[in-house]
Amino acid sequence: MNNSYYETIDKNFNEALRLMEKSFSYQELIIMLKDGNIPQKQLAALSLNELKSSEDAEILLNNLVGQDGKIREAVSLKIRELTAIPNYKKYFLSLEKEILTQYFLDAIIDINGNICRNILDTIIYFKHNEDFVNLFISKLIKLTNSLINKINDFDYKTGKYIVNKEVFKLYWCLEAINVYYDKIPSQELKNILLLLKTVEEYTIREKAAQILTHDYTDTEILAFKDELINDENYYVRRIFKS
Repeated sequence: MNNSYYETIDKNFNEALRLMEKSFSYQELIIMLKDGNIPQKQLAALSLNELKSSEDAEILLNNLVGQDGKIREAVSLKIRELTAIPNYKKYFLSLEKEILTQYFLDAIIDINGNICRNILDTIIYFKHNEDFVNLFISKLIKLTNSLINKINDFDYKTGKYIVNKEVFKLYWCLEAINVYYDKIPSQELKNILLLLKTVEEYTIREKAAQILTHDYTDTEILAFKDELINDENYYVRRIFKS
């Protein structure tokens, strides 16, 4: 890496140290979240302990995607913390559901696993909002099916790295399905589970096994569960023993 890369890191680190020595008002934190640079936005997100309006919630949400990884991770952590509190969760729910669900879905398949996990923990707090759940599930099902088809159509000889990126996304989509498995229409869930039988990656079979630890009566699903109980991979089999 060239010298300018390390110079930028040093500059951001030094500015972060300088900012940590100061205290900021709520409004100053919101302004930094809206218009600040990387250290300012990161510090503002971590320092924010409340929300006062849906507009402020939207400013925080806008930093969840399309920003530097340090900002995205700090914002995902703060959203997880704030949505656990009903008085602050209501500000997110007052936002346009199309925007809210898309931001959360994009964050669940972020390249940074910590961000994925933070937003997975966040959507648990939205399970009782029917409008959010229905729209989020619709998007999640569409994305999951698309990823499965993409992985199955991929020529492994031409680029393992590319398919690994898609497997990583599918892994986290299945984590989200496990959170909302009881909200997903049974036929849609069955279709996804049976499609997963064609995916060779053991990490995906492991996630399928996790979903199948819940109670089902469908014979085809139960047959797939029996396959995974006896899977050749230890990490898949152990899901049913934990």
